[in-house]
Amino acid sequence: MKHDASVVTAVKARANIAEVVGRYVTLRPVGNRLVGACPFHQETKGSFNVHPDKGFFHCFGCQASGDVIDFYCRINGLEFREGLERLAAEVGVDIGRVKSDPRAAKRKQERDACLAMHELADRYFRHVLERPEGATAREYLARRQVSPEMIERFALGVSPAGWQGLCDVLRRRGFSEDAGVLAGLLSTGKNGRVWDRFRDRLMFPIRDGGGRVIAFGGRIMGDGEPKYLNSAETPIYTKGQHLYGLFEARPHMTKSRRALLTEGYLDVITLHQFGYGEACGVLGTALTTEQTKRLSGFAKQVDLVFDGDPPGRKAALRAAQMFLTLGGACRVVPLPDGEDVDSLLHARGRDGFEECLARAEDGLTFCLRVVRETYSPKDMAAWAVEFLASLGDEALRAVFIPRVSAGLGLAEIELRRFLGEAVSRPGRQPALVAVKRRRALEMSPRDAQLLSFAVRRPDYLETLSGAGMAEGLSTEAARDFFARLLGGGSDELATRLDAAQTAFWTKAQLEPAVGDEEAAAIYEDICVFLHKCSERDQRRVLMDALRRAQEQGAHAEALRLLGELQALSGRGDE
Repeated sequence: MKHDASVVTAVKARANIAEVVGRYVTLRPVGNRLVGACPFHQETKGSFNVHPDKGFFHCFGCQASGDVIDFYCRINGLEFREGLERLAAEVGVDIGRVKSDPRAAKRKQERDACLAMHELADRYFRHVLERPEGATAREYLARRQVSPEMIERFALGVSPAGWQGLCDVLRRRGFSEDAGVLAGLLSTGKNGRVWDRFRDRLMFPIRDGGGRVIAFGGRIMGDGEPKYLNSAETPIYTKGQHLYGLFEARPHMTKSRRALLTEGYLDVITLHQFGYGEACGVLGTALTTEQTKRLSGFAKQVDLVFDGDPPGRKAALRAAQMFLTLGGACRVVPLPDGEDVDSLLHARGRDGFEECLARAEDGLTFCLRVVRETYSPKDMAAWAVEFLASLGDEALRAVFIPRVSAGLGLAEIELRRFLGEAVSRPGRQPALVAVKRRRALEMSPRDAQLLSFAVRRPDYLETLSGAGMAEGLSTEAARDFFARLLGGGSDELATRLDAAQTAFWTKAQLEPAVGDEEAAAIYEDICVFLHKCSERDQRRVLMDALRRAQEQGAHAEALRLLGELQALSGRGDE
């Protein structure tokens, strides 16, 4: 922990929060702070504030808050330790080789090895594409009309047909077969034999928020199954958290605040080739909440461009519902039956696709139409209740209820009744509502006042602890927060506070500064309050003991306790 604290201090000293946030958010100065649109939730007005002098950010809309490391981790979808290490590398802080936690050191070693192997694999696949073994892939890309510029931008490659090509490359660079299997680049058979996971496939590297290759998608170029083979989960890749092409699309999204979300790798590349640089794609699975949240952070509006067939429309329905649930604005772009965006653009060009964009339906309108046309009355009512119950924002639910009722032909009063039953039913509380409620620390107003002072004047922490602050706090959450404040230096806080505690800490920092004279007066008031709390607790203990002594007939003990109680009351009157 101490090692982490020193790294946190060094990184925060080197990493300018305004500069780091400015990579992702357009900021404008307002007094001594910077303001912009929050990248973590949909909004039309800038409620996202950066305080360069204090080194933290805060959003008054979604309550996201923290320091430069918190922002970096959140915007790139990283755990704290990995985000700290990556930001340290970016700003030139040497975090050293020694780790206080052996398990963390091992995990870092595994991640570093996986990243190194993926970098090798990426170079190897691109190298093979240029060699005679890559002729079939080059012909395939020419047939699919993928331009040389797109091949370079998306670093396309090919895995050779043999079983040991990449395995031999990794071995020559000192990586064991077990390490290659852990990285998801090699596979092991029942007989223990190890071979390349990807063979004779067009290779699409998948990048994280920092541009590093963390996985691959491989497409077969002839007959065979599966058509697409994607990386399994590894120490550096979790399915459902990343989007294909997001790294390449993010600079465009930052400017336009718009995103195009499609299904296939080649769909994404073709959209970029035709000038739609905001395009990215899901990675072989149904759209997840994590992907939805991440994309919503970059784009105010998301256009869903899925295939014009029944499976594509079903996927668009689910995706639109997810974006609406998060309060995001989305549209569904209609493609001709049997077409995908890749075939449409090559056949009809930008004009053809722009015609489809002009006919795009609002996400809720699309959902209601599809449900109305394809669901039975019973399923229609069930969908309406499920969709509305999943909305974590009461105001959003109030907006959608009349639209859902009218769009599906359901009586609004009955829909509200069924919805009320669904929301109040034990064990069926929508997940988003539960998450929203967990963001705030559960504490009394008095606890909040005491802890706000402790946050704003950390130089009083030890003195407050000695005065009995912990005993004066009324909830376990408040006592736990105070204990974490006491746990070490202020630069180590990021390693100790959870999301709700970080939000409270940031909110307290936004309150007016407390000068020395005012702080001394507040401290005296707190001491008086804590003294009264202590006496109250002592009185309660003595009263309980006195009652038990009287019930047991222990008259001498009862007289002694009564004397202590009277003496305590006398001190309280002084």
